[in-house]
Amino acid sequence: MVIPNKDLKHPLAHHDKLCFLKNIIQSPNISVGDYTYYDDLEDVQNFERNVKYHFEFTGDKLVIGKFCMIASGVSFIMNGANHLTKSISSYPFSIFGGDWSNAMAGKSFPNKGNTIIGNDVWIGHKATIMAGVNIGDGAIIAAHSIVTKNVEPYTIVGGNPAKQIKKRFNEEQIETLLDTQWWNWDIDKISKHVHDLTSGDFSFLKI
Repeated sequence: MVIPNKDLKHPLAHHDKLCFLKNIIQSPNISVGDYTYYDDLEDVQNFERNVKYHFEFTGDKLVIGKFCMIASGVSFIMNGANHLTKSISSYPFSIFGGDWSNAMAGKSFPNKGNTIIGNDVWIGHKATIMAGVNIGDGAIIAAHSIVTKNVEPYTIVGGNPAKQIKKRFNEEQIETLLDTQWWNWDIDKISKHVHDLTSGDFSFLKI
């Protein structure tokens, strides 16, 4: 059995526009699971460039699961982009210092928490994921979508703002998939069942 090497930067021979994403990440506040890939039309290093406003002092994390598929131009807008919305002005006076340095004394900028992408998630070309969004396992995000709210597992969403288009499977099938969590199987077992995983037959999951 020949299993693709999860530790290769570029798993496709003679094709450097696709990478197993965890092998190029530099930021300690981004974590990526095994076999998740990023495909970029120009340069795979664009991935971290497209994680916007991800300042260390905000402390938020981008967490991406296993076996995800992330297309070129996908952006993540992190909490460093957030401004005040309930104050008279949303202008960030304090960051410019001087006599403005105390403008935020006793206050804090909005922080919606970590951005979490589940396992086996497909994010289409130039989609944008906003800060604090949780995308469930098996979800699909249509190209050019702006995702502002959490996405349930095995749900297809699209648009601006992204809305549910349909569920991929019925509730029983989704429950089976979430209970089974095939992405956490030993890689030998996954490799044994790749033909089943690329079918619509759920029976092998119940064996």
